[in-house]
Amino acid sequence: MSVPVRLAQEATIAADDRGLNYGDGLFETLRIHAGQPLWWGAHWQRLSHGARALGIATPSPESVLAACEPLLAQPGDGVLKLLLTRGSGGRGYAPPEFAQPQMILSLHPLPKPFPATGLHLRWCTLRLGIQPLLAGLKHCNRLEHVLARAECSDPAIHEGLLCDAHGAPTCATAANLFVLRGGNWLTPLLDRAGVAGICRQWLLAQGIGRECRLTREHVDDADAIFLCNAVRGILPVARLDARRFEPHPEVRRIVRLLARAEPAFAAMESA
Repeated sequence: MSVPVRLAQEATIAADDRGLNYGDGLFETLRIHAGQPLWWGAHWQRLSHGARALGIATPSPESVLAACEPLLAQPGDGVLKLLLTRGSGGRGYAPPEFAQPQMILSLHPLPKPFPATGLHLRWCTLRLGIQPLLAGLKHCNRLEHVLARAECSDPAIHEGLLCDAHGAPTCATAANLFVLRGGNWLTPLLDRAGVAGICRQWLLAQGIGRECRLTREHVDDADAIFLCNAVRGILPVARLDARRFEPHPEVRRIVRLLARAEPAFAAMESA
Protein backbone atom coordinates (compact mmCIF):
# COMPACT_ATOMS: atom_id res chain seq x y z
CA MET A 1 0.00 0.00 0.00
CA SER A 2 1.28 3.45 -0.93
CA VAL A 3 1.21 5.79 2.08
CA PRO A 4 1.19 9.50 1.21
CA VAL A 5 3.74 11.74 2.94
CA ARG A 6 2.87 15.43 3.22
CA LEU A 7 4.33 18.53 4.81
CA ALA A 8 2.10 19.98 7.52
CA GLN A 9 1.49 23.23 5.64
CA GLU A 10 0.18 21.27 2.65
CA ALA A 11 -1.76 18.58 4.51
CA THR A 12 -5.45 18.41 5.34
CA ILE A 13 -6.89 16.30 8.15
CA ALA A 14 -10.29 14.74 7.51
CA ALA A 15 -12.87 15.10 10.27
CA ASP A 16 -13.04 11.30 10.52
CA ASP A 17 -9.26 10.76 10.68
CA ARG A 18 -8.69 8.05 13.27
CA GLY A 19 -5.61 9.73 14.66
CA LEU A 20 -7.70 12.81 15.40
CA ASN A 21 -10.68 10.88 16.77
CA TYR A 22 -9.05 8.03 18.66
CA GLY A 23 -5.32 8.65 18.89
CA ASP A 24 -4.99 5.81 16.36
CA GLY A 25 -1.47 6.48 15.18
CA LEU A 26 2.16 7.01 16.12
CA PHE A 27 4.66 9.83 16.09
CA GLU A 28 8.39 10.50 16.34
CA THR A 29 10.21 13.69 17.33
CA LEU A 30 13.79 13.95 16.06
CA ARG A 31 16.37 16.60 16.71
CA ILE A 32 17.80 18.21 13.57
CA HIS A 33 21.44 19.27 13.64
CA ALA A 34 23.52 20.50 10.70
CA GLY A 35 20.71 19.56 8.34
CA GLN A 36 20.50 15.95 9.54
CA PRO A 37 17.97 14.14 11.76
CA LEU A 38 19.73 12.56 14.74
CA TRP A 39 19.35 8.83 15.34
CA TRP A 40 17.25 8.48 12.19
CA GLY A 41 17.66 4.70 12.00
CA ALA A 42 16.58 4.16 15.61
CA HIS A 43 13.58 6.47 15.23
CA TRP A 44 12.46 4.72 12.05
CA GLN A 45 12.89 1.31 13.66
CA ARG A 46 10.69 2.35 16.61
CA LEU A 47 8.05 3.82 14.29
CA SER A 48 8.04 0.67 12.16
CA HIS A 49 7.78 -1.55 15.23
CA GLY A 50 4.84 0.47 16.53
CA ALA A 51 3.14 0.45 13.14
CA ARG A 52 3.39 -3.34 12.95
CA ALA A 53 1.93 -3.63 16.46
CA LEU A 54 -1.03 -1.42 15.50
CA GLY A 55 -1.42 -2.87 12.01
CA ILE A 56 -0.76 0.42 10.19
CA ALA A 57 1.13 0.50 6.89
CA THR A 58 4.15 2.82 6.65
CA PRO A 59 5.71 4.67 3.73
CA SER A 60 9.24 3.80 2.74
CA PRO A 61 11.93 5.54 4.79
CA GLU A 62 13.44 6.81 1.52
CA SER A 63 10.22 8.58 0.58
CA VAL A 64 9.99 10.17 4.02
CA LEU A 65 13.59 11.41 3.92
CA ALA A 66 13.00 12.84 0.44
CA ALA A 67 9.89 14.67 1.66
CA CYS A 68 11.87 15.99 4.64
CA GLU A 69 14.47 17.75 2.46
CA PRO A 70 12.80 21.22 2.53
CA LEU A 71 12.57 21.01 6.33
CA LEU A 72 16.14 19.80 6.79
CA ALA A 73 17.38 22.68 4.61
CA GLN A 74 16.16 25.26 7.13
CA PRO A 75 19.01 26.99 9.03
CA GLY A 76 19.82 26.08 12.60
CA ASP A 77 18.78 23.22 14.83
CA GLY A 78 15.16 22.23 15.23
CA VAL A 79 12.73 19.40 15.88
CA LEU A 80 11.27 17.24 13.11
CA LYS A 81 7.97 15.52 13.85
CA LEU A 82 6.70 12.50 11.93
CA LEU A 83 3.01 11.83 12.51
CA LEU A 84 1.53 8.59 11.16
CA THR A 85 -2.24 7.99 11.44
CA ARG A 86 -4.36 5.11 10.26
CA GLY A 87 -6.30 7.61 8.13
CA SER A 88 -10.02 8.13 7.74
CA GLY A 89 -12.36 5.55 9.16
CA GLY A 90 -15.79 6.84 10.04
CA ARG A 91 -17.45 6.53 13.42
CA GLY A 92 -16.73 3.58 15.72
CA TYR A 93 -13.63 1.90 17.13
CA ALA A 94 -13.37 -0.93 14.61
CA PRO A 95 -10.63 -0.04 12.10
CA PRO A 96 -11.82 -0.06 8.49
CA GLU A 97 -10.61 -2.94 6.35
CA PHE A 98 -9.08 -0.67 3.72
CA ALA A 99 -7.91 2.39 5.67
CA GLN A 100 -5.50 4.73 3.88
CA PRO A 101 -2.78 5.75 6.35
CA GLN A 102 -1.03 9.08 5.99
CA MET A 103 2.15 10.65 7.32
CA ILE A 104 2.47 14.35 8.07
CA LEU A 105 5.84 16.06 8.58
CA SER A 106 6.35 19.26 10.54
CA LEU A 107 9.27 21.38 11.70
CA HIS A 108 9.42 23.03 15.12
CA PRO A 109 11.92 25.17 17.03
CA LEU A 110 14.03 23.64 19.76
CA PRO A 111 12.45 23.91 23.21
CA LYS A 112 13.85 26.54 25.56
CA PRO A 113 16.83 25.15 27.45
CA PHE A 114 16.46 24.09 31.05
CA PRO A 115 18.76 25.68 33.68
CA ALA A 116 22.33 24.44 33.54
CA THR A 117 22.17 23.96 37.32
CA GLY A 118 19.76 21.05 36.84
CA LEU A 119 16.06 20.25 36.79
CA HIS A 120 13.57 20.53 39.62
CA LEU A 121 11.16 17.57 39.61
CA ARG A 122 8.04 16.56 41.47
CA TRP A 123 6.19 13.30 41.84
CA CYS A 124 2.94 13.41 39.89
CA THR A 125 -0.23 12.07 41.47
CA LEU A 126 -1.47 10.60 38.16
CA ARG A 127 -0.71 6.92 37.63
CA LEU A 128 -0.03 5.40 34.22
CA GLY A 129 -2.39 2.67 33.14
CA ILE A 130 -0.86 -0.75 32.56
CA GLN A 131 -1.20 -2.03 29.00
CA PRO A 132 1.62 -4.35 27.86
CA LEU A 133 0.42 -4.30 24.22
CA LEU A 134 1.12 -0.54 24.02
CA ALA A 135 4.05 -0.31 26.46
CA GLY A 136 7.12 1.21 24.83
CA LEU A 137 5.24 2.57 21.80
CA LYS A 138 5.11 6.29 21.03
CA HIS A 139 1.43 6.19 20.12
CA CYS A 140 -0.77 9.25 19.69
CA ASN A 141 -2.96 8.76 22.75
CA ARG A 142 -0.94 10.74 25.30
CA LEU A 143 -3.72 12.05 27.54
CA GLU A 144 -2.05 10.61 30.64
CA HIS A 145 1.05 12.66 29.93
CA VAL A 146 -1.00 15.76 29.14
CA LEU A 147 -2.73 15.53 32.52
CA ALA A 148 0.53 14.77 34.33
CA ARG A 149 2.25 17.75 32.70
CA ALA A 150 -0.61 19.97 33.88
CA GLU A 151 0.36 19.03 37.45
CA CYS A 152 3.70 20.78 36.83
CA SER A 153 2.23 24.21 36.15
CA ASP A 154 4.48 25.86 38.76
CA PRO A 155 7.24 27.56 36.71
CA ALA A 156 9.77 26.41 39.31
CA ILE A 157 9.01 22.76 38.41
CA HIS A 158 10.58 21.58 35.16
CA GLU A 159 9.29 18.01 34.95
CA GLY A 160 7.20 15.42 36.76
CA LEU A 161 7.92 11.77 37.52
CA LEU A 162 5.23 9.15 36.87
CA CYS A 163 4.56 5.78 38.46
CA ASP A 164 2.42 3.08 36.92
CA ALA A 165 -0.81 1.81 38.47
CA HIS A 166 1.18 -0.55 40.72
CA GLY A 167 3.31 2.33 42.02
CA ALA A 168 6.50 1.54 40.08
CA PRO A 169 8.41 4.61 38.82
CA THR A 170 8.25 4.54 35.02
CA CYS A 171 9.27 7.82 33.37
CA ALA A 172 8.95 11.60 33.37
CA THR A 173 6.17 13.29 31.41
CA ALA A 174 8.46 13.73 28.37
CA ALA A 175 11.66 11.86 29.19
CA ASN A 176 13.11 8.62 30.45
CA LEU A 177 14.56 8.19 33.92
CA PHE A 178 17.97 6.98 35.13
CA VAL A 179 18.96 6.71 38.81
CA LEU A 180 22.37 5.99 40.34
CA ARG A 181 22.54 3.67 43.35
CA GLY A 182 25.69 2.10 44.74
CA GLY A 183 27.66 2.95 41.62
CA ASN A 184 25.10 1.39 39.24
CA TRP A 185 22.76 3.21 36.87
CA LEU A 186 19.23 1.84 36.77
CA THR A 187 16.35 2.67 34.43
CA PRO A 188 12.74 1.45 34.72
CA LEU A 189 11.45 -1.56 32.84
CA LEU A 190 8.96 -0.42 30.23
CA ASP A 191 6.98 -3.62 29.79
CA ARG A 192 3.82 -2.24 31.45
CA ALA A 193 3.74 1.45 30.48
CA GLY A 194 5.90 4.29 29.19
CA VAL A 195 7.76 5.08 25.96
CA ALA A 196 11.02 3.36 25.03
CA GLY A 197 13.04 6.50 24.31
CA ILE A 198 15.74 6.72 21.66
CA CYS A 199 18.30 8.42 23.91
CA ARG A 200 17.57 5.77 26.55
CA GLN A 201 18.17 3.11 23.92
CA TRP A 202 21.50 4.72 22.99
CA LEU A 203 22.63 4.83 26.62
CA LEU A 204 21.77 1.18 27.21
CA ALA A 205 23.70 0.26 24.04
CA GLN A 206 26.75 2.01 25.54
CA GLY A 207 26.46 -0.16 28.64
CA ILE A 208 25.13 2.68 30.76
CA GLY A 209 22.40 1.39 33.02
CA ARG A 210 20.33 -1.74 33.31
CA GLU A 211 16.58 -2.15 33.29
CA CYS A 212 14.84 -3.12 36.49
CA ARG A 213 11.56 -2.67 38.37
CA LEU A 214 12.20 0.46 40.43
CA THR A 215 10.47 1.55 43.62
CA ARG A 216 9.88 5.08 44.91
CA GLU A 217 12.64 4.45 47.45
CA HIS A 218 15.11 3.64 44.64
CA VAL A 219 14.51 7.12 43.24
CA ASP A 220 14.09 9.15 46.42
CA ASP A 221 17.30 7.69 47.93
CA ALA A 222 19.38 7.73 44.71
CA ASP A 223 22.91 9.14 44.65
CA ALA A 224 22.11 10.99 41.39
CA ILE A 225 19.30 11.23 38.83
CA PHE A 226 19.09 12.32 35.24
CA LEU A 227 16.38 12.40 32.60
CA CYS A 228 16.97 11.96 28.88
CA ASN A 229 15.20 12.28 25.56
CA ALA A 230 16.15 12.47 21.90
CA VAL A 231 15.61 16.24 21.60
CA ARG A 232 17.25 17.51 24.80
CA GLY A 233 19.81 14.77 25.48
CA ILE A 234 20.92 14.27 29.10
CA LEU A 235 19.18 16.40 31.74
CA PRO A 236 20.79 16.37 35.22
CA VAL A 237 18.40 16.63 38.15
CA ALA A 238 19.09 19.08 40.98
CA ARG A 239 15.97 18.53 43.10
CA LEU A 240 13.11 16.06 43.50
CA ASP A 241 10.42 17.53 45.74
CA ALA A 242 12.37 18.44 48.92
CA ARG A 243 15.41 16.27 48.13
CA ARG A 244 18.40 18.10 46.61
CA PHE A 245 21.10 16.45 44.51
CA GLU A 246 24.62 17.86 44.22
CA PRO A 247 26.29 17.77 40.77
CA HIS A 248 27.68 14.27 40.33
CA PRO A 249 30.80 13.32 38.34
CA GLU A 250 29.06 10.29 36.87
CA VAL A 251 26.37 12.50 35.33
CA ARG A 252 29.02 14.86 33.93
CA ARG A 253 30.84 11.85 32.43
CA ILE A 254 27.70 10.71 30.62
CA VAL A 255 26.96 14.24 29.40
CA ARG A 256 30.48 14.37 27.91
CA LEU A 257 30.11 10.92 26.37
CA LEU A 258 26.91 11.90 24.56
CA ALA A 259 28.33 15.26 23.44
CA ARG A 260 31.32 13.55 21.84
CA ALA A 261 29.12 11.01 20.07
CA GLU A 262 26.50 13.56 18.97
CA PRO A 263 27.79 17.14 18.47
CA ALA A 264 24.22 18.46 18.64
CA PHE A 265 24.54 18.11 22.42
CA ALA A 266 27.99 19.69 22.71
CA ALA A 267 26.57 22.84 24.36
CA MET A 268 25.46 20.71 27.30
CA GLU A 269 29.03 19.55 27.90
CA SER A 270 30.18 23.13 28.55
CA ALA A 271 27.13 24.04 30.63
